[in-house]
Amino acid sequence: MASRIRAEDLECPLSTTVQHVGEWWTLLILHDAFDGYTRFDQFQENLGISTSMLTARLKTLVADGLLERRPYQTNPVRYEYVLTDLGRSLRPVIITLAAWGNSRLAPEQRSMILIDTGSGEEVDPVVVDAKSGRRLDDGHAYIFAAGPAASPAMRARYARTNATAADAARTT
Repeated sequence: MASRIRAEDLECPLSTTVQHVGEWWTLLILHDAFDGYTRFDQFQENLGISTSMLTARLKTLVADGLLERRPYQTNPVRYEYVLTDLGRSLRPVIITLAAWGNSRLAPEQRSMILIDTGSGEEVDPVVVDAKSGRRLDDGHAYIFAAGPAASPAMRARYARTNATAADAARTT
C-alpha cells in the first residue's frame, strides 16, 4: 500500500496540522476542552468514547503540546487535561469548522450555535485578513504561494497552481 504522505506534505502547514487535529475524536475532545471539560471521565461520558481510544487521543494531544496533563488529586493521583496556549489557539479553527457545518443547515436545524455572551445574539464567524479586514473565502483574491522555506517541489507546485489561477483571473 502506498504511503499517503508525499514529500511536499512534510513541509505543508495544512498537512502537518491535519496530522495533529484531523482525526474525528481529536476534534471532539478539543471541542469539549473549549467547553470546559478537563477530566478523563467527563470526556468519556460526554463523547461515549472507549477508554483505550480516549487514552490514546489524550496522550497524543499532550505529546503535541495542545493539552497539559496536571494532577488534581493526590491520593490516588488523578489527572486533568487543560488546554495549553497552543491548544487555545485552535479555538478559531474549531469555531470556523462548526460555522461551516451550520451554514449548510436551516437555522431551525442547528443544534449548536455561537453567540455573543454580551448580547445573547447569534454571531456569524468568518475568516478575515488581519491587515485589510477582507474575507478570505474569495479564491481569486487570495491564493497559497510558496513561502521562504519552500522546497523546490513546493515552489514548483505553486508556480503551476498560481499560473493557473492567474489565467483564470484574466478570463473572468
